[in-house]
Amino acid sequence: MKTKYIISFCTLLLLSVLIIQVSAKSGTDLLSESFDLTGARSSETQYYQMESKLISIGLDGSQQGTDIFRLKLKWQSAVADKPETCTCLEFTIQLAGTDEVAIPSLTDWSYPIEPGYDEHSQVFGIDHSKFDGLTDANGTPIPPDKTYHIYNAFIDFQSFCYTFAEPTTAGKGVQDLTRIGQKIVHAAAFTEPPVNLGSNVAEGSTYKNGEITLELKGLSLVNNKACALIAFDSGQSSYKMKMQPMPNMEINTAGSSHYFGDIYKALDTNWVQRVTLGEIVVSETTLPMPPNKINSVIERKIVIQNVAEKTLWDQEKM
Repeated sequence: MKTKYIISFCTLLLLSVLIIQVSAKSGTDLLSESFDLTGARSSETQYYQMESKLISIGLDGSQQGTDIFRLKLKWQSAVADKPETCTCLEFTIQLAGTDEVAIPSLTDWSYPIEPGYDEHSQVFGIDHSKFDGLTDANGTPIPPDKTYHIYNAFIDFQSFCYTFAEPTTAGKGVQDLTRIGQKIVHAAAFTEPPVNLGSNVAEGSTYKNGEITLELKGLSLVNNKACALIAFDSGQSSYKMKMQPMPNMEINTAGSSHYFGDIYKALDTNWVQRVTLGEIVVSETTLPMPPNKINSVIERKIVIQNVAEKTLWDQEKM
């Protein structure tokens, strides 16, 4: 009887070892597979919510205040002769120490999804005039620097959900990531797009990208969908901005930036399900009056989440 038990125990032990070996082999095989991240996105309308936090940090390391920009978007695929479009369903701001308030003029504003620049040198074809004279729901004018961050939220959204997540037509892009562990220098590396905006930020203002890289880090699960986990890193970037708050007055800002984060792209629908970003921005602003120079450090945190339409308005703040 004892021998029978010993044989049974040894059989179970051997079976357990075999199961572990098979599981390990299956996992290795799965992670060694080739992936195609270039497929066409499914035709269903997508809904996103985006939250951008700008945290001002004093030179002593203390937090000075946080501005929060929240955006709800609808992304519709191209239909017949109509291009694919994004519609801003709601945009709210919560400046440091104030209540959250909406910007009515941006509600239900639609714009086409376009790559590159249009004939007016507007990045992604986003109309600059839409951001002139913005006021909140209380009728309070929004300061020029906050207006720029509102505009930049749309630029960020399209950069991460479209430019980085979709194949490029020239140079390397997500189409070159086919196996986990691969890393490429993106076609947008070292480019210097204009960042001027209407009458507030003058022409000649630019953002110079560093060595932007994409890496297929692995697989993840978001919204119950298997996703490719794609890391992006801007490298050491820099920018210069010329602001003209009034005639005969120019304010110049120069600084450095380093942003990095992750894109979660669904393997079945090819739609981005989630984006996370962190960025450190260090700058010096030169004024034509005392104190003449202002140094600042900003930490930016962004979360973009693909959500169901029915739950878009019930989502808790990120």
